[in-house]
Amino acid sequence: MRRDGDQRQGEARGEGRADRRTVLADAAIGVLADAGVRGLTHRAVDAAAGLPVGTTSAYLRTRQALLTALVRRLVELDQGELQMMGERATVRSADELIQSLGELTRRRLTGEGRRRSLARYACAVESVRDPELREILVPRENAARAAVRTFLSGRGVPDPDGRTTALLACIDGLVFDRLVGGGEVRTDEIQGLVAAALRGAGGA
Repeated sequence: MRRDGDQRQGEARGEGRADRRTVLADAAIGVLADAGVRGLTHRAVDAAAGLPVGTTSAYLRTRQALLTALVRRLVELDQGELQMMGERATVRSADELIQSLGELTRRRLTGEGRRRSLARYACAVESVRDPELREILVPRENAARAAVRTFLSGRGVPDPDGRTTALLACIDGLVFDRLVGGGEVRTDEIQGLVAAALRGAGGA
């Protein structure tokens, strides 16, 4: 077992720093979700992480550094979730696509997924005036996006890339609407969006 002195020396060399930054970023996501942008302070993150006052400012000195770390972690968590969902999903029919999109909306509106959604939209607003945050938040490729695009392409729809982007943006809009107004995303709403994405499939 590593002795305390050895551990302190390791931390001085930077070992464990990445893990501590992850802990702080996770705590910051929770603070932003619960208290909003105005409540996101270094002290609030210290408290949420259960760490001594001054820890967050030691690792993430400025508010910009804190926001950047938060957004990078948020994207990492979202991408991991979407990758997992895409790898395990089978999308061979419109019904299966509707089911997968329904699962995504439920994840985004409940539990930790809801808190991440609240934080994500708050960051999106901040990114309007922050090119660095905006660049981090740009939609990225993942297995879930690829599964939707592959399905639409296989059905012969015009511009499957564009329709994938539009469909997922509309799903995102429904999640935002329910975060603000309450309620769940209904299956018939997803059915309508999928039908629109499939319009013209096979040259029809």
